[in-house]
Amino acid sequence: MKRILTATAFSLIALMASAQTPSNADDERGVQGIGKMSAARKLVSAEQIEGMAQKQYLQLQQETNAKGALAPPDHPQLLRLRAIANKLIPFAPRWNERAKQWKWEVNLIGSKQINAFCMPGGKIAFYTGILDTLKLTDDEVAMVMGHEIAHALREHGREQAGKAMATQGIASIGSALLGLGDLGRAVVSGGANLMSLKFGRDDETEGDLVGMDLAARAGYDPRAGIALWQKMSSASKGAPPAWLSTHPSGKNRIAEISKHLPEVMPLYAKTRGVPRSQLAPYKTNWPNIAPVN
Repeated sequence: MKRILTATAFSLIALMASAQTPSNADDERGVQGIGKMSAARKLVSAEQIEGMAQKQYLQLQQETNAKGALAPPDHPQLLRLRAIANKLIPFAPRWNERAKQWKWEVNLIGSKQINAFCMPGGKIAFYTGILDTLKLTDDEVAMVMGHEIAHALREHGREQAGKAMATQGIASIGSALLGLGDLGRAVVSGGANLMSLKFGRDDETEGDLVGMDLAARAGYDPRAGIALWQKMSSASKGAPPAWLSTHPSGKNRIAEISKHLPEVMPLYAKTRGVPRSQLAPYKTNWPNIAPVN
């Protein structure tokens, strides 16, 4: 009986300690509410969709370089983008183990388009238009980049290819796009290539949330996502740019980001070496956007 009481006492002490101790484990959890990836993606192999992306990305580089629109390796904005990517990428495998194998690339394209993307396999591109028009801070670039990386990590492109295959009843999976093969035709006829896929409400929400998790872990302020969407709304004057889907709307996205900030702000505070309560409000570089607490 004495041993039972002693063991019970130690169990209660341990339980109380775990309840009273500030939970670093909870801090490490980050953003919550992300479900399993769609089973539709399994209709197409990851290797095939990544091979397709690599071909498309290479073709884009060749075409933009021929037009003089591909930024040289020493371009200041490209160096900035690659530095931010280098901080985000180490946290990518938390969401997809395949990210460890990806040959990540980051390029900058001279264009007025407000656009950025990350193709399967870690092929990232930004257009100068999104940097110049929105005057993105590093935190805001990290939110955009994290969002795009999240689409690749959650295999949204592979999911769309799988659904296209299923819809068209294609039994065989051929070579990568520009091969072309059955898979390439399925993706093209499914609506778009891997650089310009249109994602639905759930995929965009996942992109926002997983992206802010990556950004926070990498030391970028996730509250920048709120300022980013306020900038986007102001710059587009109510008409959303091609960069992001219209579902959900900017207001809904801000609401969703705000809802999940308590889950990721401890991660960001940890990178700054201060408690969450001591973080100053996030201030962007547009005077008409209020600081975000």
